[in-house]
Amino acid sequence: MHVAIAGNIGSGKTTLTTKLSKHYNWEAHYEEVKNNPYLNDFYKDMQRWSFNLQVYFLNSRFRQIINIRNSGKNYIQDRTIYEDAFIFAPNLHAMGLMSSRDYENYIEIFNLMDGFIKSPDLLIYLRASVPILVEQIQKRGRDYENSIRLDYLTRLNERYEAWIEQYNKGNVLIIDIDDINFAENEQDLNDIIKKTNVEINKIP
Repeated sequence: MHVAIAGNIGSGKTTLTTKLSKHYNWEAHYEEVKNNPYLNDFYKDMQRWSFNLQVYFLNSRFRQIINIRNSGKNYIQDRTIYEDAFIFAPNLHAMGLMSSRDYENYIEIFNLMDGFIKSPDLLIYLRASVPILVEQIQKRGRDYENSIRLDYLTRLNERYEAWIEQYNKGNVLIIDIDDINFAENEQDLNDIIKKTNVEINKIP
């Protein structure tokens, strides 16, 4: 089984990935953050490093999906390859932070990869308002995220909502996180687990 968690920056994907991995005894695949050679540079100069960063993430997540499918194990994945292609890259292009030439090249690479991969059996989308995202980003205190602009987060949120509304590649569970705290509240986490169980039982 392949379960993936989607959501904007600061929505709690990594935390929920860890907690569900422990609960179900699933293997976990995390987003390349600490060892990402482009992330710091990207937040300092988005226009210069946007294409490099997006190709790095695309390559990383493509490898993850291949490894997940070849392993024969149950996996939970922190962020999907679709978010890169349908949210982050087009948003950078629309904001003038990625050239049309680079964006078209990127989409061609994604479309080629997409023909070789299978979508997650279950997608869990963490929906959050921008104030909550900002609060959680500040709480975790990553230096390179201090320069994230509010308009950038807002645009990403709008694209996430449009994407999830049209997503049809598998089962979807939407979790509104504004009024819950699954990181610290056991009952909130249990509620998510119950909803996840319902969705898992729908998977053929």
